[in-house]
Amino acid sequence: MSTNLSAKLRTGLKPQQFIDGMTKNQEKFVEWYDAFSWENEDDKEFFDSLNNRDDLRCLILMADWCGDVVRNVPAVFRALENSGIPVEVLIKEEHPDVMAQFLTGGGEAIPIVIFTDFSGHVLGHWGPRPEKVQAVMNQFKKENPDRQAPDYNEKIQVARQEMGRQYGEGTGYQTVIVKELRDLLSSF
Repeated sequence: MSTNLSAKLRTGLKPQQFIDGMTKNQEKFVEWYDAFSWENEDDKEFFDSLNNRDDLRCLILMADWCGDVVRNVPAVFRALENSGIPVEVLIKEEHPDVMAQFLTGGGEAIPIVIFTDFSGHVLGHWGPRPEKVQAVMNQFKKENPDRQAPDYNEKIQVARQEMGRQYGEGTGYQTVIVKELRDLLSSF
């Protein structure tokens, strides 16, 4: 799939505009943002080295009501801060056309971090969660395809609890996000 998002470039919110405009979860988002630290100097140097590339752009499809956005995007923002890559936020509800192009297992899930070249051609994307955490949801959906099943809500709560365990306590998962973003960015 060769997707081009050139029409979306320079239309989104800057990261600080998004944070300032949050009406839900702002305090927790800022808490995760402030808690970020580079666990690996090589990772920090890699992201700093991206300043030599002027061909990359980043669009993040997200919304302030989403728990995965609140948990994951602060690490994405921090990792990309010194990279020189222009980062823009697209609010999910305002961009259903973009959401439709980046479904996760056939459904809408955010955040989706999309990297394009300077002309909007999509190079790759990450999200909505670190692979290990997403694997729990993938398995749940495989085992529970019928959303109308009487025990669906009960089972999804169990899956969400397991996803919380996979995230773990503290900020260790942020290092995983940084590694996954680094691996993705290294591929183009």
